[in-house]
Amino acid sequence: MSYTIDRLIEASDFEDVDARARKALAAHGFGVLTEIDVQATMKKKIDVDMEPYRILGACNPNMAHQAIGMEPKIGAMLPCNVILRAVEGGVQVSAVDPVASMQAIDNDELHAVAGQVREMLSEVVNDI
Repeated sequence: MSYTIDRLIEASDFEDVDARARKALAAHGFGVLTEIDVQATMKKKIDVDMEPYRILGACNPNMAHQAIGMEPKIGAMLPCNVILRAVEGGVQVSAVDPVASMQAIDNDELHAVAGQVREMLSEVVNDI
């Protein structure tokens, strides 16, 4: 089982895909809580040059509230990360697959919520 939901946005500008990703996340009820510019961090910390790579920590408050109500420690696995990375031919968008990431937790209700979030993130990736 893959652990991400992926799409290649061909011949696209990285910043344009970032803006489109944020718009699609918002349209599906997600906010971006955290942002990590991996490219800048690697340059600053270890003086390594790399292609643009950004992690957006996305959260849908309603779904997160449901999940926390079912499994209070689930916050260790939140938010849902969406990565943007420059690759040959465009920008690769990858969102975590919540179903895959929740497999270790023995809670069928939580798995149902993860399935709903997977569908939402799949729509986000398709809408970018």
